[in-house]
Amino acid sequence: MFKLDGKIAAVTGGGSGIGRAVAKVFAKQGATVHIIDLSAENAQQVLGEIEAAAGKGFTHACDVSNQQQVNEIFQKIGKIDILVNNAGISHIGNVENTTEEDFEKVFRVNVKGVYNSLHAVVPIMKANGGGVIVNLSSIAALVGLSDRFAYSMSKGAVHAMSLSVARDYLHANIRSNTISPARVHTPFVDGFIAKNYAGKEQEMFEKLSKSQPIGRMGNVEEIANLILFLSSDEASFITGNDYSIDGGFVKLNT
Repeated sequence: MFKLDGKIAAVTGGGSGIGRAVAKVFAKQGATVHIIDLSAENAQQVLGEIEAAAGKGFTHACDVSNQQQVNEIFQKIGKIDILVNNAGISHIGNVENTTEEDFEKVFRVNVKGVYNSLHAVVPIMKANGGGVIVNLSSIAALVGLSDRFAYSMSKGAVHAMSLSVARDYLHANIRSNTISPARVHTPFVDGFIAKNYAGKEQEMFEKLSKSQPIGRMGNVEEIANLILFLSSDEASFITGNDYSIDGGFVKLNT
């Protein structure tokens, strides 16, 4: 089950964290994976890991907020069966202390970046008889989180765009879904704790872990496996949905 033999997949932000795990599990399941990342070095490192496991892939250095770069890369790739819109950035702040510059930066990467990839890939999928899109949203799109004003805005927009694509392209055989993770243990989380809570890293890690009712953060492989399922033929009856993968945060944290 969940084989991707012969499929061509593109993963934005595929050079680290969740994107890295997605690229690796896709390759393991038989897909040719195009790793799209701002860091050419990170993308190449993931490709090396894929090739060491006898998988196939390519790398593309790209700023997803730059529409010209995105268009050129997807035209170069040509046929795309699966798109995972994973590239994104976080931001800490409420409406008062979020500057215009910060707000626009989050918008450019998290909203315009997803739009750019959708705008480039949907016509390619239409021409090839269909495809699958998985967009990374967040529990921040579903519940109120403290000091996540700009980030929550961006993930709410991702959720809405995903629904719109699902509705508009039903008859083009294009499926579009989102997943909404809670906290996932990635290098970003470790860096955030080290930067903001120097000397209290372990204490803050445990506190953030326990904010999920299940008592821990998710790991990137768990997120990647859900994306694999939604991208596979076994999920062919699923479109226009959002899947929380959150250790019970949304439904049980009341």
